[in-house]
Amino acid sequence: MEYSELDHLTDKSPMVTLIYEQLIAELQHFGPIKIEPKKTSIHLGNRFGFAGVYTRKDYINLEVHLNYRLTGRRVEKVEQASANRFHHTIKLKTINDIDGELLSWLKQAYELKK
Repeated sequence: MEYSELDHLTDKSPMVTLIYEQLIAELQHFGPIKIEPKKTSIHLGNRFGFAGVYTRKDYINLEVHLNYRLTGRRVEKVEQASANRFHHTIKLKTINDIDGELLSWLKQAYELKK
């Protein structure tokens, strides 16, 4: 079965759609991105996957893939995916959560080489 971005935004609050659209607009400043809707999430990649969007009723869980462990109050969960890859979950509740700090992390993830 094929999935679309709309599948992940249907029945969510309007804020979730606004956050998602703003996030994608900001990421496109980095260069080309691949948007791959899956059953439970939307994978974001360039050469490799660098982030994942998990929509919820009133917010988005954004998973950022980096080669080091982030620390800070915004990071809700960290999973070590491999020896050199960490997946960080950051909750986005408003457009204001897409700030310089978050975009810096995403830019680092976008530029990582496997």
